[in-house]
Amino acid sequence: MKNKITHYCFDMDGTLIDSSKTIFNSTVLTLDKLGISYDLNENEFSLMIGQHFQDIFNAFDIVVPDFEKYISEYKMIYQQQMEHSAIYADVEEVLNHLKSKNVLISLLTTKAQDQTEKILDYFNLTGYFDYVMGRRDGIAHKPSPEPLKIICNELNTKIETTIMIGDTELDIRCGKGAGSLTCAVDYGYRSKELLEIEKPDFIISSIKELLSL
Repeated sequence: MKNKITHYCFDMDGTLIDSSKTIFNSTVLTLDKLGISYDLNENEFSLMIGQHFQDIFNAFDIVVPDFEKYISEYKMIYQQQMEHSAIYADVEEVLNHLKSKNVLISLLTTKAQDQTEKILDYFNLTGYFDYVMGRRDGIAHKPSPEPLKIICNELNTKIETTIMIGDTELDIRCGKGAGSLTCAVDYGYRSKELLEIEKPDFIISSIKELLSL
């Protein structure tokens, strides 16, 4: 590799945390609570995790009259469903190793900022990150490169020596658009075949493989 990696930017869901059951349960429980009709297949739904809820609902022809109310209810129900989430194997070992190497570590997710911080606290992961970027008003979300550029600017580090690590096309497109290296993980919510279409710089099947790039 031409440049040494100085900054590792991680996606959260499907990359660090297996939260598919929590997300699906919270979605249907919220729709039920608000009396919104839906027809959702869990496997098909998981293939869209990472995208904005409005895009997911459009894809499944689900009409949500008050989106802000939906999100508010969803966040509360999500906290009650956290027991169905778990940190993927070797994640803490890898984060510990990177921390010991004195490189920068950040998080970039499409989840709302406040919810992201609660999830990281729940799993005792907050201390690993030099910067956490959840979805914020006025800032485009993945696949836009804007949030990754903001993170690099805030950390005073170069895009060219940054690697974006995630399990979906959104992560790879975000990294490529910003000009960073990209690494897809194929143990998350997208198949290796789908990820290969995006032509990331690397595809790994275990997060530990990150250490030997």
